[in-house]
Amino acid sequence: MDALVAGIKSSHIDSVLARETERFVATHPRSAALGQKSRAHFPDGVPLHWMTDWGTPFPLFVAKAQGASLTDVDGNRYRDFCLGDTGSMFGHSPEPILRVLAEQGGHGLTYMLPTEDTPAVGELLAMRFGLPFWQVASTATDANRFALRWARAITGRPRILVFNGCYHGTVDETFLRLDADGGAIHRPGLLGQVTDIATVAKVVEFNDLEALEAALADRDVACVITEPALTNIGMVLPEAGFLDGVRRLTRATGTLLLIDETHTISTGPGGWTRAHGLEPDFFVVGKAIAGGVPCAVWGFTAAVAQAMKAARARTGPGHSGMGTTLSANALAMRALRANLEQVMTPAAYAQMLAMSEGVERGLRRIIEVRSLPWHVSAVGARAEFVCGPTPPRNGTQAAKAMHGPLEAAIHLYLMNRGVLIAPFHNMTLTCPATTIADVDHLVATVAGACDALISGVES
Repeated sequence: MDALVAGIKSSHIDSVLARETERFVATHPRSAALGQKSRAHFPDGVPLHWMTDWGTPFPLFVAKAQGASLTDVDGNRYRDFCLGDTGSMFGHSPEPILRVLAEQGGHGLTYMLPTEDTPAVGELLAMRFGLPFWQVASTATDANRFALRWARAITGRPRILVFNGCYHGTVDETFLRLDADGGAIHRPGLLGQVTDIATVAKVVEFNDLEALEAALADRDVACVITEPALTNIGMVLPEAGFLDGVRRLTRATGTLLLIDETHTISTGPGGWTRAHGLEPDFFVVGKAIAGGVPCAVWGFTAAVAQAMKAARARTGPGHSGMGTTLSANALAMRALRANLEQVMTPAAYAQMLAMSEGVERGLRRIIEVRSLPWHVSAVGARAEFVCGPTPPRNGTQAAKAMHGPLEAAIHLYLMNRGVLIAPFHNMTLTCPATTIADVDHLVATVAGACDALISGVES
C-alpha cells in the first residue's frame, strides 16, 4: 500500500529522493573527490561529524561565500537561506568584519588580556539588551555552561530545568527529553554520557505552566534555561502568557531564569527579550553576535552580580571551572564591537524582516494552493514550513511533525536548484544581503519541489 506521509505518497518521496540524489552526484564531482580524499584522516570525510547531516550522498565542499550567496568547489552557486545555521545571520563576511580581520591581524589575535574595546563593548551590550553586566565566551555552549554553573553556586541548588525539545549547544545537562510515558530520558544518540542527567536536571513540556510549577515546587532547581521559542526541533512558539508565567513561577520559587537567544536574535536588534519585555536573570547569545567570528556573550542583572560576588567569597580562591584561553580574545572583541555598532543595525533588521515576511507569505501561498496539510511558523527573520497541519505547542508534537525522507527529498531538490536552507528541518533565515530575487527563487523552488512530490514526476 502506498502510504501518505504528510499528504505525500511515500512512493513519490522515494522517486524524488532517488532522482535528486543521482542529480547531486552528477553535478558535484569535485565535492565527491574531496570527500573521498578527506576520509583518509577525517571520519566520513568531514572535520566535525555533523557536517554530514545535510542528507547529501557525500559532503558538500564550499569554495567561497559572500553576503547571501555561497559557491561550492564545483562552481555551483546557492542562494543561502541557512547562513551557517545562524552563524552568518548578518551575511557572509560583512564589510565591517572584513576590516576588523585585516586590521587586527597585524596587532595580534589573542593575549589573555583585555583591550580598549572592552568598555565600549560593555556599554553596547547593556544598551542593546538591557542587562548591566556581561562576560564573553567563545561559544553559546560555553556561555550557557558558565551561567548555569554560577546559578548553582548562587542558589546552592543542584538541578536545572529544561523544556522538552530544547537545544542549548552541547551543555551536558540539557540533553534530557521526555519519553512516551512522560519520563525523563537522555536525548537519543547521546555519546559517552557517564552520569544520569536526570539526577542533575528536570524536563517538562514547553507551554505547560502546570508541569513547570510542579517541577519547581521542591525548590531544588537553580535555574530554568529556555529559548523564548523553541527553534531546533522545528519551531514551537510560546502561547500567550507562557513566558510571563515562567518568570512568575521562577521568582516565586527562588529559581533563576536564563534566556538563550542564540537563534531568536532573529527577532530584532535586542532579540525577543527586548521586543517582548522579558526580564531574565541571565541572557545568552552566540553564533552571529560577532559577525561569524567565534564569540558569545552572557549578561546578568545587578542582583546576580552581587550574588556572584558573595558566592566567590564563600568558595575562596582556586579554579572556578569556567573560562577558556581564547575567550574574549582581541580579534573576537573587536569583531563583536564592530558587529554591534555597524552590522546589527535597525536598518539591517528592517531588510531581514521584510525579506522573511516575503518568504513566509510565499510559503503559505504554496501550501494553500496545493491544499497540503502543512503550516508555516516564523520568528523575525526566521521562517519555517512544517510538514504537519497545525503549529505544535511543545517538543513532543514538534517531533511528530518531522518526516526524515520527505524533508531529505525537499532539501536535495532545493540544493540541486541553487537553494540552501537549514539541513536539520525546513527552516529559512534571511540576512541584510537577501534580495527580493532571492526570495522569489526560494519560493518558486519550494513550489517546484511540492509539485514534484505531489505528482511523482520531475518538475
